[in-house]
Order: sequence, then structure tokens, then C-alpha cells
Amino acid sequence: MSSPLIGPVAPPALHVMTFNIRRRLSPTLRRVDRWSHRRAAVAALLGAERPHVLGVQEALPDQARDVHAALGPGYVAIGHGRRRDGGGEACPLFFDADRLELESWRQIALSDHPDEPGSRSWGNRVPRVAVIARLPDRATSAAFVVVNTHFDHISRTARRRSAEALRLLVAEAALPGVVMGDLNSGEGTVPIRELLRDAALRDAWAVADERVTPEWGTFPNYGDPRVGRKRIDWIVVTRDIEVERVAINPSAPQGRRPSDHLPVQAVLRLPERRADHTLD
Repeated sequence: MSSPLIGPVAPPALHVMTFNIRRRLSPTLRRVDRWSHRRAAVAALLGAERPHVLGVQEALPDQARDVHAALGPGYVAIGHGRRRDGGGEACPLFFDADRLELESWRQIALSDHPDEPGSRSWGNRVPRVAVIARLPDRATSAAFVVVNTHFDHISRTARRRSAEALRLLVAEAALPGVVMGDLNSGEGTVPIRELLRDAALRDAWAVADERVTPEWGTFPNYGDPRVGRKRIDWIVVTRDIEVERVAINPSAPQGRRPSDHLPVQAVLRLPERRADHTLD
């Protein structure tokens, strides 16, 4: 097992991670890109870090099963593929059931028809989704909403509209909230400005008490991490959530990069309260 960058944390702290694991492509010419080459590195990283909440992007069904196996039977997985039939690439959420309960969850399409699986509206050529869950915390009795997503990599309009939709969704939940995922957008871009508009949501990296690592770009494409490159994988939180630590994880267990993206992690502290609100 590799050494953790943050690793397990004790209550009331809450450890969250977003990780684009790079979908399995077959065939692929580059050995570093093969899931068979990377799977053990992903498992080693997750086994070391043990986040309470993990948002994964680009997971095909077999990859989601591998991630779940790496985390172990104490974790619950929610979410399904983005296609109309529920298959294909997904943005699953995994959470530690010893720490968190599942009160409700749903998956929406990032489109004008969010309840229509596989729908597209804003210029994206493939369906894009978000998985939303309400998770009461057993340690603090605080319920919060977490959103995991993957914005489109081509359409600027789709990224902006997706950011707007998720900002409004979190506001409507009227709970502490965490939005995380591969937003395909760097700091200061229109989608990020839209997501953070009205200052109801804050960039966890910007407001953290401690930054464990440099601000590396999160898409080194299997290369070494570099400062000054875009941070396109994000964790944002509502103003009532404290951010103790953040990190961008450059781990390469046994010399293998787990993905073309780097995971982003945050240690959070939820407000100690419970709200009586359910996801519609």
C-alpha cells in the first residue's frame, strides 16, 4: 500500500475526494493508459487515502466495480451510466457507510430535461450527468448534499449551463453542500464564475486553512505534475462548511500513474445541525 497524502481522518473531520479515473479504452496504444496497467495503482491510492466520500468520473461499469472493491464492503456506491438505458460511462459516488447514512439520491442529466436519462440540450455531443445525494453524518448529526459531476469538454455553453444548474440545485437543497468533479474549466473561467456566483459556494482550494501540496494542474496526462497548469478538477463547498486541508494527489504507486488526472482531496468540517429537507 502506498503512503497516504491525507489518509483516514477522525470525526468530526470529513475527507472527500474527486477523481477522474480515465475511462477504459480498447484498444489503446499507450501502455500507461491501459486500465490493466493502472488498476492496481488506483486501488493502492484509494486504499491509502480512504476518503469518506469519493466522486469518480469516467467510470465504465467494470471500472466502477474495481473502485468499489478497492474501497471495500463498508462503502456504498450510487449512480449509473449516462446513456438512456443507464449503461455506459458514469459518475458514481462512493461513501463510507460506517460514517454516513444515505437518506436519498438521484441522478440527473445536465440538460433542459434533467429527469430524462440520456438527454442533451446545450451543445454537448454526449450526455452529461450529475449524481446528487443527501448524506446525514452519523458523527455530527449534520445532513449535507454532495454532488458529483463531469462537465462537457467541448461546449462552453454546456459547461456554463451545467454550472448554473448545479448552483441552483445546491441552493434549493437549503443544506450544507459539496460539489465536486471534473469541470473541464480552470480558475476564473466563465463556468467557474457561474458556479461561484453570489458567493454561496466557495472554492475549497482558495479558502482552505492548509494546502498540503502545491497548486499543480490536475490534468498532467500521465506526466509529472506542474505548477501553473489548469486546475480543472474541483471541490467547492457552501459557506457553512469549513475547509481544514486540501491537496492535489501526485501519487504513482509502484511508479504507475493511476490516471491522466490527479485526484483532489479536502478535509472538511460540517456545521453541527440537521435540516428536515429531502431531495425532490
